[in-house]
Amino acid sequence: MIVSRARPLVVGDAFGHAACAECDARTVSVCDALDTADLSRLAAVAAQRSLEKGRVFIEEGEKAADFFNITAGTVKLFKLLPDGRQQITGFAGPGYFLGLAVGETYAFSAEAIEPVRLCRFSRPRLYALMHDLPALEARLLQTACNELVTAQEQMLLLGRKTARERVASFLLLRAAAAAPCSHRQTEIRLPMTRAEIADYLGLTIETISRVLSRFRADKRIDLPTPDRVILTDRPWLEDLAAGNLEHV
Repeated sequence: MIVSRARPLVVGDAFGHAACAECDARTVSVCDALDTADLSRLAAVAAQRSLEKGRVFIEEGEKAADFFNITAGTVKLFKLLPDGRQQITGFAGPGYFLGLAVGETYAFSAEAIEPVRLCRFSRPRLYALMHDLPALEARLLQTACNELVTAQEQMLLLGRKTARERVASFLLLRAAAAAPCSHRQTEIRLPMTRAEIADYLGLTIETISRVLSRFRADKRIDLPTPDRVILTDRPWLEDLAAGNLEHV
């Protein structure tokens, strides 16, 4: 894995405990299941790391030796097709815990699409800790279940929805990821390129641009910059994503 060939990691309580206590992603991550004392034990087995844009840190087919908790930034998850092309299967931001729903090898690759910070946990050390911390084990099980639900939603997104419904669903998913505890998030970031969005949604770049332009012209969204979107008519987008407006 590329991650093993990178610069040295910082491991243990000397750095990890303070970092965990002040981490902005703690409230939306598996770490939130632990009290202060147990958080110190988790920090002791964590390796904190910063990644530059473009760094691949999980490679499909490699031995699944580690778990990764994203604490800042965004990564894309993808699979390689036989012809060498990528199929993007998701985007993971702060609070996402990667590597649970896999077997002996990774079923996907992961690449930072902007500067990223993450914590790496070796599987043996985290499994050992889970036996002592039932709250952590329960939260990780819930996270693994959420990964499966997300995969099912992706299949529905690609299989049954129209282009407008897919784009509306994507914007709402980004809003939910930006503020998991709030259903009223109206401004979102799109650190991924239009090509990456198109790949994820199974559409062309031209279709993505056309749909976003139409949403903007109809005052459903605003686009202050290419990587910022304001949902000016969220109820309409929710109805469209649910399939209630496609006839309009």
